[in-house]
Amino acid sequence: MMTSRERVLKAVTHEQPDRVPVDLGSTPSSGISAIAYNRLKNHIKINPGPTRIYDIVQQLAQPDDALLDFLAIDVIDIGRVFKNNPTAWRDVQLADRSLAQEPSAFRIEKQNDGSRRAFSKDGTWIATMPANGTFFDQACYPYENSYPSELTDLPAAMQKVLWAALTHSPWDHLGDKDFWITLRNKTQALRYSTDKALMVNCGCNLFEWGAFLRRIDNFLTDLLVDTENVKKLVDTLLQQHLAFLEKVCSSVGDLVDICRFGDDLGMNSGPFMAPDTYQELFKPGHKILCDYVHSHSKMHTFLHSCGSIYKLLPDLIDAGFEIINPVQTSSADMNPIRLKQEFGRHITFWGGGCDTKTILNMATPAEVKAHVLERLEIFAPQGGFVFNPIHNILPEVPPENIMAMFAAIWEFNGE
Repeated sequence: MMTSRERVLKAVTHEQPDRVPVDLGSTPSSGISAIAYNRLKNHIKINPGPTRIYDIVQQLAQPDDALLDFLAIDVIDIGRVFKNNPTAWRDVQLADRSLAQEPSAFRIEKQNDGSRRAFSKDGTWIATMPANGTFFDQACYPYENSYPSELTDLPAAMQKVLWAALTHSPWDHLGDKDFWITLRNKTQALRYSTDKALMVNCGCNLFEWGAFLRRIDNFLTDLLVDTENVKKLVDTLLQQHLAFLEKVCSSVGDLVDICRFGDDLGMNSGPFMAPDTYQELFKPGHKILCDYVHSHSKMHTFLHSCGSIYKLLPDLIDAGFEIINPVQTSSADMNPIRLKQEFGRHITFWGGGCDTKTILNMATPAEVKAHVLERLEIFAPQGGFVFNPIHNILPEVPPENIMAMFAAIWEFNGE
Protein backbone atom coordinates (compact mmCIF):
# COMPACT_ATOMS: atom_id res chain seq x y z
CA MET A 1 0.00 0.00 0.00
CA MET A 2 1.25 3.45 -0.91
CA THR A 3 0.77 6.39 1.38
CA SER A 4 -1.60 9.08 0.16
CA ARG A 5 1.35 11.34 -0.63
CA GLU A 6 3.10 8.63 -2.63
CA ARG A 7 -0.14 7.88 -4.46
CA VAL A 8 -0.71 11.49 -5.52
CA LEU A 9 2.89 12.02 -6.57
CA LYS A 10 2.87 8.76 -8.53
CA ALA A 11 -0.20 9.91 -10.43
CA VAL A 12 1.26 13.36 -11.11
CA THR A 13 4.41 11.82 -12.59
CA HIS A 14 2.25 9.63 -14.89
CA GLU A 15 2.93 6.34 -13.18
CA GLN A 16 0.20 3.92 -12.15
CA PRO A 17 -0.50 4.28 -8.41
CA ASP A 18 -1.91 1.45 -6.29
CA ARG A 19 -5.32 3.13 -6.56
CA VAL A 20 -6.78 6.32 -7.96
CA PRO A 21 -6.00 9.22 -5.58
CA VAL A 22 -8.92 11.38 -4.49
CA ASP A 23 -9.33 15.04 -3.56
CA LEU A 24 -12.08 16.81 -1.68
CA GLY A 25 -11.44 20.29 -0.30
CA SER A 26 -7.73 20.86 -0.93
CA THR A 27 -8.49 23.83 -3.21
CA PRO A 28 -11.26 26.41 -3.67
CA SER A 29 -12.18 24.59 -6.90
CA SER A 30 -12.29 21.03 -5.58
CA GLY A 31 -14.39 21.52 -2.47
CA ILE A 32 -17.90 21.21 -1.13
CA SER A 33 -20.40 23.90 -0.17
CA ALA A 34 -21.18 24.27 3.52
CA ILE A 35 -24.84 23.40 2.90
CA ALA A 36 -24.01 20.18 1.05
CA TYR A 37 -21.41 19.38 3.70
CA ASN A 38 -23.93 19.71 6.55
CA ARG A 39 -26.30 17.38 4.74
CA LEU A 40 -23.53 14.89 4.02
CA LYS A 41 -22.46 14.81 7.68
CA ASN A 42 -26.03 14.18 8.76
CA HIS A 43 -26.47 11.47 6.14
CA ILE A 44 -23.38 9.47 7.13
CA LYS A 45 -23.78 10.33 10.81
CA ILE A 46 -20.33 11.87 11.25
CA ASN A 47 -20.43 15.13 13.18
CA PRO A 48 -17.01 16.03 14.60
CA GLY A 49 -17.99 19.65 15.26
CA PRO A 50 -19.33 22.80 13.61
CA THR A 51 -19.01 23.19 9.87
CA ARG A 52 -16.38 25.83 9.24
CA ILE A 53 -16.37 27.89 6.06
CA TYR A 54 -12.94 27.80 4.43
CA ASP A 55 -13.71 29.96 1.38
CA ILE A 56 -16.20 32.63 2.35
CA VAL A 57 -16.84 33.89 -1.20
CA GLN A 58 -17.99 30.48 -2.42
CA GLN A 59 -19.22 29.34 1.02
CA LEU A 60 -17.07 26.21 0.95
CA ALA A 61 -16.61 24.00 3.99
CA GLN A 62 -13.26 22.89 5.34
CA PRO A 63 -13.67 19.10 5.52
CA ASP A 64 -12.99 17.69 8.98
CA ASP A 65 -10.24 15.12 9.54
CA ALA A 66 -12.81 12.45 10.43
CA LEU A 67 -14.64 12.91 7.15
CA LEU A 68 -11.43 13.02 5.13
CA ASP A 69 -10.40 9.69 6.63
CA PHE A 70 -13.85 8.16 6.12
CA LEU A 71 -13.84 9.13 2.44
CA ALA A 72 -10.15 8.14 2.00
CA ILE A 73 -9.06 11.57 0.74
CA ASP A 74 -5.41 11.81 -0.29
CA VAL A 75 -4.56 15.53 -0.30
CA ILE A 76 -5.11 18.52 2.01
CA ASP A 77 -4.50 22.27 1.92
CA ILE A 78 -1.93 23.69 4.32
CA GLY A 79 -4.30 26.55 5.16
CA ARG A 80 -6.22 24.19 7.45
CA VAL A 81 -3.52 24.56 10.13
CA PHE A 82 -4.64 28.12 10.83
CA LYS A 83 -7.71 29.29 12.76
CA ASN A 84 -7.68 26.54 15.37
CA ASN A 85 -8.77 29.06 18.00
CA PRO A 86 -12.57 29.06 18.49
CA THR A 87 -12.52 32.87 18.81
CA ALA A 88 -11.47 33.06 15.14
CA TRP A 89 -14.98 31.97 14.17
CA ARG A 90 -18.53 33.28 14.48
CA ASP A 91 -21.83 31.48 13.98
CA VAL A 92 -23.80 32.04 10.78
CA GLN A 93 -27.07 30.69 9.41
CA LEU A 94 -26.91 29.35 5.87
CA ALA A 95 -29.56 29.70 3.16
CA ASP A 96 -31.18 26.37 4.10
CA ARG A 97 -31.30 27.50 7.77
CA SER A 98 -28.57 25.08 8.81
CA LEU A 99 -25.70 26.42 10.89
CA ALA A 100 -22.02 26.94 10.20
CA GLN A 101 -19.16 29.17 11.29
CA GLU A 102 -17.32 31.78 9.25
CA PRO A 103 -14.06 33.64 9.96
CA SER A 104 -14.84 36.44 12.42
CA ALA A 105 -12.14 38.79 11.07
CA PHE A 106 -14.10 39.74 7.96
CA ARG A 107 -16.51 42.68 8.03
CA ILE A 108 -19.84 41.31 6.83
CA GLU A 109 -23.13 43.04 7.61
CA LYS A 110 -26.68 41.79 7.16
CA GLN A 111 -28.99 44.24 5.36
CA ASN A 112 -32.69 44.93 5.96
CA ASP A 113 -33.65 42.92 2.87
CA GLY A 114 -31.84 39.84 4.20
CA SER A 115 -28.82 40.18 1.94
CA ARG A 116 -25.28 40.35 3.35
CA ARG A 117 -22.66 42.87 2.34
CA ALA A 118 -18.91 42.49 2.72
CA PHE A 119 -16.57 45.44 3.16
CA SER A 120 -12.83 45.90 2.74
CA LYS A 121 -10.69 47.16 5.59
CA ASP A 122 -11.12 50.76 4.43
CA GLY A 123 -14.91 50.40 4.40
CA THR A 124 -15.44 49.94 0.66
CA TRP A 125 -18.44 47.78 -0.22
CA ILE A 126 -16.88 44.92 -2.17
CA ALA A 127 -19.36 42.03 -2.32
CA THR A 128 -22.99 41.04 -1.80
CA MET A 129 -24.76 37.79 -1.06
CA PRO A 130 -28.49 38.02 -1.89
CA ALA A 131 -31.05 36.95 0.70
CA ASN A 132 -31.00 33.13 0.71
CA GLY A 133 -27.96 33.20 -1.61
CA THR A 134 -25.14 30.69 -1.45
CA PHE A 135 -22.13 32.76 -2.55
CA PHE A 136 -20.93 36.37 -2.71
CA ASP A 137 -20.98 38.44 -5.91
CA GLN A 138 -18.30 41.03 -6.68
CA ALA A 139 -19.49 44.61 -6.17
CA CYS A 140 -16.30 46.65 -6.64
CA TYR A 141 -14.16 46.83 -9.80
CA PRO A 142 -11.38 49.30 -8.95
CA TYR A 143 -10.31 49.98 -12.56
CA GLU A 144 -13.77 49.68 -14.12
CA ASN A 145 -13.74 53.11 -15.75
CA SER A 146 -10.09 53.30 -16.78
CA TYR A 147 -6.55 52.21 -16.00
CA PRO A 148 -4.60 54.56 -13.73
CA SER A 149 -1.67 56.31 -15.38
CA GLU A 150 0.64 54.46 -13.00
CA LEU A 151 0.04 51.15 -11.25
CA THR A 152 1.63 52.10 -7.95
CA ASP A 153 -1.75 51.67 -6.25
CA LEU A 154 -2.23 48.14 -7.57
CA PRO A 155 -1.79 46.32 -4.21
CA ALA A 156 -4.36 48.62 -2.58
CA ALA A 157 -6.75 48.23 -5.52
CA MET A 158 -6.47 44.45 -5.32
CA GLN A 159 -7.54 44.57 -1.68
CA LYS A 160 -10.88 45.99 -2.81
CA VAL A 161 -11.59 42.87 -4.86
CA LEU A 162 -13.48 40.18 -2.95
CA TRP A 163 -11.07 37.36 -3.86
CA ALA A 164 -8.21 39.16 -2.11
CA ALA A 165 -10.12 40.96 0.64
CA LEU A 166 -11.98 37.79 1.68
CA THR A 167 -9.15 35.38 1.02
CA HIS A 168 -8.95 31.93 2.60
CA SER A 169 -6.31 30.68 5.03
CA PRO A 170 -3.40 30.87 5.32
CA TRP A 171 -3.31 34.14 3.35
CA ASP A 172 -5.82 35.92 5.60
CA HIS A 173 -2.99 35.81 8.17
CA LEU A 174 -0.41 37.29 5.81
CA GLY A 175 -0.15 40.48 7.87
CA ASP A 176 0.55 38.63 11.13
CA LYS A 177 3.91 39.12 12.81
CA ASP A 178 6.43 36.46 11.72
CA PHE A 179 3.85 34.98 9.36
CA TRP A 180 6.34 33.17 7.12
CA ILE A 181 8.10 31.57 10.08
CA THR A 182 4.75 30.50 11.51
CA LEU A 183 3.68 29.12 8.14
CA ARG A 184 6.81 27.01 7.89
CA ASN A 185 6.51 25.70 11.44
CA LYS A 186 2.84 24.79 11.04
CA THR A 187 3.38 23.21 7.62
CA GLN A 188 6.31 21.21 8.91
CA ALA A 189 4.21 19.90 11.80
CA LEU A 190 1.40 19.04 9.38
CA ARG A 191 3.72 17.15 7.04
CA TYR A 192 5.03 15.02 9.89
CA SER A 193 1.54 14.35 11.28
CA THR A 194 -0.09 13.15 8.05
CA ASP A 195 0.81 11.03 5.05
CA LYS A 196 -1.52 13.02 2.80
CA ALA A 197 -0.13 15.13 -0.02
CA LEU A 198 0.07 18.85 0.78
CA MET A 199 -1.33 21.63 -1.39
CA VAL A 200 -0.60 25.36 -1.25
CA ASN A 201 -3.09 27.60 -3.04
CA CYS A 202 -1.14 30.54 -4.44
CA GLY A 203 -3.49 32.09 -7.00
CA CYS A 204 -1.03 34.25 -8.96
CA ASN A 205 -3.73 34.92 -11.58
CA LEU A 206 -2.81 37.03 -14.60
CA PHE A 207 -5.83 37.07 -16.93
CA GLU A 208 -8.34 36.88 -14.08
CA TRP A 209 -6.88 39.84 -12.20
CA GLY A 210 -7.54 41.94 -15.27
CA ALA A 211 -11.16 40.79 -15.20
CA PHE A 212 -11.42 41.38 -11.44
CA LEU A 213 -10.04 44.91 -11.69
CA ARG A 214 -11.52 46.10 -15.00
CA ARG A 215 -14.69 43.96 -15.14
CA ILE A 216 -14.60 41.10 -17.60
CA ASP A 217 -16.39 42.78 -20.51
CA ASN A 218 -13.97 45.72 -20.37
CA PHE A 219 -10.92 43.49 -20.04
CA LEU A 220 -11.89 41.23 -22.94
CA THR A 221 -12.20 44.34 -25.08
CA ASP A 222 -8.79 45.48 -23.84
CA LEU A 223 -7.22 42.25 -25.15
CA LEU A 224 -8.07 43.47 -28.65
CA VAL A 225 -7.89 47.27 -28.53
CA ASP A 226 -5.67 48.21 -25.57
CA THR A 227 -2.88 45.64 -25.40
CA GLU A 228 -0.42 48.25 -24.14
CA ASN A 229 -2.30 48.62 -20.85
CA VAL A 230 -2.90 44.87 -20.64
CA LYS A 231 0.83 44.18 -20.96
CA LYS A 232 1.63 46.85 -18.39
CA LEU A 233 -0.85 45.33 -15.93
CA VAL A 234 0.36 41.77 -16.52
CA ASP A 235 4.01 42.80 -16.08
CA THR A 236 3.19 44.55 -12.79
CA LEU A 237 1.17 41.58 -11.55
CA LEU A 238 3.98 39.24 -12.53
CA GLN A 239 6.50 41.13 -10.42
CA GLN A 240 4.14 41.00 -7.43
CA HIS A 241 3.51 37.29 -7.92
CA LEU A 242 7.22 36.50 -8.21
CA ALA A 243 7.96 38.35 -4.98
CA PHE A 244 5.19 36.35 -3.31
CA LEU A 245 6.37 33.03 -4.78
CA GLU A 246 9.89 33.73 -3.56
CA LYS A 247 8.55 33.76 -0.01
CA VAL A 248 6.34 30.73 -0.56
CA CYS A 249 9.16 28.66 -2.01
CA SER A 250 11.69 29.65 0.64
CA SER A 251 9.19 29.04 3.42
CA VAL A 252 7.45 25.79 2.42
CA GLY A 253 8.77 24.81 -1.01
CA ASP A 254 10.57 21.79 0.45
CA LEU A 255 7.52 20.68 2.46
CA VAL A 256 4.57 21.12 0.10
CA ASP A 257 3.92 18.81 -2.85
CA ILE A 258 1.72 20.93 -5.14
CA CYS A 259 1.49 24.65 -5.86
CA ARG A 260 -1.89 25.69 -7.26
CA PHE A 261 -2.33 28.65 -9.60
CA GLY A 262 -5.64 29.97 -10.91
CA ASP A 263 -6.66 31.62 -14.20
CA ASP A 264 -10.04 30.84 -15.75
CA LEU A 265 -9.29 30.91 -19.47
CA GLY A 266 -12.35 29.17 -20.88
CA MET A 267 -16.04 29.63 -21.55
CA ASN A 268 -18.49 26.81 -22.32
CA SER A 269 -17.98 27.42 -26.04
CA GLY A 270 -14.20 27.83 -26.16
CA PRO A 271 -11.34 29.89 -24.75
CA PHE A 272 -11.88 33.54 -23.83
CA MET A 273 -9.20 34.41 -26.37
CA ALA A 274 -7.53 33.00 -29.46
CA PRO A 275 -4.39 30.93 -28.83
CA ASP A 276 -2.17 33.59 -30.39
CA THR A 277 -3.57 36.20 -27.97
CA TYR A 278 -2.81 33.89 -25.05
CA GLN A 279 0.68 33.26 -26.44
CA GLU A 280 1.38 36.98 -26.68
CA LEU A 281 -0.17 38.32 -23.48
CA PHE A 282 -0.25 35.59 -20.83
CA LYS A 283 1.85 32.55 -21.73
CA PRO A 284 5.22 34.26 -21.09
CA GLY A 285 4.12 35.19 -17.56
CA HIS A 286 2.74 31.72 -16.86
CA LYS A 287 6.03 30.20 -18.00
CA ILE A 288 8.02 32.51 -15.73
CA LEU A 289 5.84 31.54 -12.74
CA CYS A 290 6.11 27.81 -13.45
CA ASP A 291 9.85 28.01 -14.07
CA TYR A 292 10.35 29.81 -10.77
CA VAL A 293 8.48 27.15 -8.79
CA HIS A 294 10.33 24.33 -10.54
CA SER A 295 13.71 26.00 -9.98
CA HIS A 296 13.18 26.98 -6.35
CA SER A 297 11.12 24.16 -4.85
CA LYS A 298 10.14 20.54 -5.22
CA MET A 299 6.49 21.44 -5.85
CA HIS A 300 4.48 20.43 -8.89
CA THR A 301 2.54 23.13 -10.73
CA PHE A 302 -1.27 23.02 -10.87
CA LEU A 303 -3.53 25.33 -12.89
CA HIS A 304 -7.21 25.78 -12.20
CA SER A 305 -8.93 26.91 -15.39
CA CYS A 306 -12.63 26.40 -16.02
CA GLY A 307 -14.30 25.97 -19.36
CA SER A 308 -13.23 24.85 -22.80
CA ILE A 309 -9.43 25.07 -22.86
CA TYR A 310 -8.66 22.28 -25.33
CA LYS A 311 -7.17 24.76 -27.82
CA LEU A 312 -4.90 26.21 -25.13
CA LEU A 313 -3.69 22.94 -23.58
CA PRO A 314 -0.55 22.62 -25.78
CA ASP A 315 0.52 26.12 -24.69
CA LEU A 316 -0.35 25.50 -21.03
CA ILE A 317 1.75 22.34 -21.06
CA ASP A 318 4.59 24.18 -22.80
CA ALA A 319 4.36 26.95 -20.17
CA GLY A 320 5.12 24.37 -17.48
CA PHE A 321 1.80 23.44 -15.92
CA GLU A 322 1.83 19.79 -14.86
CA ILE A 323 -1.75 19.52 -13.57
CA ILE A 324 -5.03 20.92 -14.91
CA ASN A 325 -8.32 21.31 -13.02
CA PRO A 326 -11.38 21.07 -13.06
CA VAL A 327 -11.47 19.38 -16.52
CA GLN A 328 -14.87 20.74 -17.52
CA THR A 329 -15.91 17.96 -19.87
CA SER A 330 -19.36 19.46 -20.50
CA SER A 331 -17.71 22.30 -22.45
CA ALA A 332 -16.90 22.36 -26.14
CA ASP A 333 -13.96 20.20 -27.31
CA MET A 334 -13.48 18.74 -23.80
CA ASN A 335 -14.43 15.14 -24.54
CA PRO A 336 -12.72 13.03 -21.83
CA ILE A 337 -11.58 10.26 -24.19
CA ARG A 338 -10.01 12.79 -26.55
CA LEU A 339 -8.34 14.65 -23.67
CA LYS A 340 -6.82 11.47 -22.27
CA GLN A 341 -5.64 10.23 -25.66
CA GLU A 342 -4.05 13.51 -26.75
CA PHE A 343 -2.71 14.92 -23.50
CA GLY A 344 -2.77 12.12 -20.93
CA ARG A 345 1.00 11.59 -21.04
CA HIS A 346 1.78 15.28 -20.76
CA ILE A 347 -0.53 16.67 -18.07
CA THR A 348 -2.39 15.30 -15.06
CA PHE A 349 -6.16 15.66 -15.06
CA TRP A 350 -7.27 16.70 -11.57
CA GLY A 351 -11.02 16.56 -12.04
CA GLY A 352 -13.46 15.48 -14.72
CA GLY A 353 -14.47 12.56 -12.52
CA CYS A 354 -18.15 13.47 -12.31
CA ASP A 355 -20.23 16.00 -14.21
CA THR A 356 -21.59 18.49 -11.67
CA LYS A 357 -23.80 20.29 -14.21
CA THR A 358 -26.31 17.53 -14.90
CA ILE A 359 -25.24 14.29 -13.19
CA LEU A 360 -24.12 14.77 -9.58
CA ASN A 361 -26.93 17.20 -8.81
CA MET A 362 -29.79 15.72 -10.89
CA ALA A 363 -29.24 12.03 -11.63
CA THR A 364 -30.19 9.05 -9.48
CA PRO A 365 -27.52 7.49 -7.25
CA ALA A 366 -27.33 4.51 -9.63
CA GLU A 367 -26.79 6.84 -12.58
CA VAL A 368 -24.11 8.76 -10.68
CA LYS A 369 -22.25 5.56 -9.87
CA ALA A 370 -22.34 4.31 -13.46
CA HIS A 371 -21.18 7.70 -14.77
CA VAL A 372 -18.26 7.86 -12.32
CA LEU A 373 -17.15 4.31 -13.10
CA GLU A 374 -17.09 5.22 -16.79
CA ARG A 375 -14.94 8.31 -16.12
CA LEU A 376 -12.55 6.28 -13.99
CA GLU A 377 -12.10 3.76 -16.82
CA ILE A 378 -11.20 6.66 -19.14
CA PHE A 379 -8.92 8.76 -16.96
CA ALA A 380 -7.21 6.31 -14.56
CA PRO A 381 -4.96 4.15 -16.81
CA GLN A 382 -1.21 4.97 -16.73
CA GLY A 383 -1.67 7.52 -13.94
CA GLY A 384 -2.02 11.20 -14.72
CA PHE A 385 -5.35 11.40 -12.88
CA VAL A 386 -6.52 12.57 -9.45
CA PHE A 387 -10.24 12.08 -8.90
CA ASN A 388 -12.32 15.15 -8.30
CA PRO A 389 -15.75 16.06 -9.63
CA ILE A 390 -15.88 18.96 -12.05
CA HIS A 391 -15.40 21.91 -9.68
CA ASN A 392 -17.08 22.22 -6.28
CA ILE A 393 -19.98 20.15 -4.95
CA LEU A 394 -22.80 22.71 -4.84
CA PRO A 395 -25.58 23.13 -2.24
CA GLU A 396 -28.29 21.31 -4.18
CA VAL A 397 -26.35 18.03 -4.51
CA PRO A 398 -28.09 15.25 -2.50
CA PRO A 399 -25.85 13.42 -0.02
CA GLU A 400 -27.00 10.12 -1.53
CA ASN A 401 -25.41 11.17 -4.83
CA ILE A 402 -22.18 12.20 -3.13
CA MET A 403 -21.95 8.79 -1.50
CA ALA A 404 -22.80 7.06 -4.80
CA MET A 405 -19.84 8.91 -6.33
CA PHE A 406 -17.53 7.67 -3.59
CA ALA A 407 -18.98 4.16 -3.78
CA ALA A 408 -17.95 4.08 -7.44
CA ILE A 409 -14.43 5.20 -6.55
CA TRP A 410 -14.10 2.57 -3.84
CA GLU A 411 -15.42 -0.14 -6.14
CA PHE A 412 -13.00 0.84 -8.89
CA ASN A 413 -10.14 0.90 -6.39
CA GLY A 414 -11.11 -2.53 -5.07
CA GLU A 415 -11.82 -1.30 -1.56
